[in-house]
Amino acid sequence: MFVSSFAGLSKFVRRLRNDKSGVTAIEYGLIAGLIAVVIIGTVATIGTDLKTSFTTIANCLTDSTTCAGTGTAGN
Repeated sequence: MFVSSFAGLSKFVRRLRNDKSGVTAIEYGLIAGLIAVVIIGTVATIGTDLKTSFTTIANCLTDSTTCAGTGTAGN
């Protein structure tokens, strides 16, 4: 009983080790995940920079004295 179960398990493991059909899908998944991480990092960085720029512009539009001498508003 134990020997036949071990032989079946051994055959299953051997067949699983030789099966290469899922490897490409896993590689594509890893590449897509890496691209997503890069995009999220880039958007987060650009978003912070844009927020700072728009805040500066809004402050210059509401109070022109805050931009005097900074080169951001036409004097």
